[in-house]
Amino acid sequence: MRTTPATWVEADSWLDVLHHRGYLHRVETEPDGTRTVQRSENSRTWTLHHPVLALDFVADLVREIRQHDAKANR
Repeated sequence: MRTTPATWVEADSWLDVLHHRGYLHRVETEPDGTRTVQRSENSRTWTLHHPVLALDFVADLVREIRQHDAKANR
């Protein structure tokens, strides 16, 4: 359980790591402060309007990566 509110600094750190490791094709910060992310070149673009939404997106992606890695290691 979180004891502090989510921030863009935290969300941006996660998005940056996932992008540099190749799990995200594109991550952009829009002029209005939202983040636009894309999993692959041909996938749907997601707009994240709040850091909590960004961290939810990250959590889902990390969960998917872990499941995929677990299946690959069997």
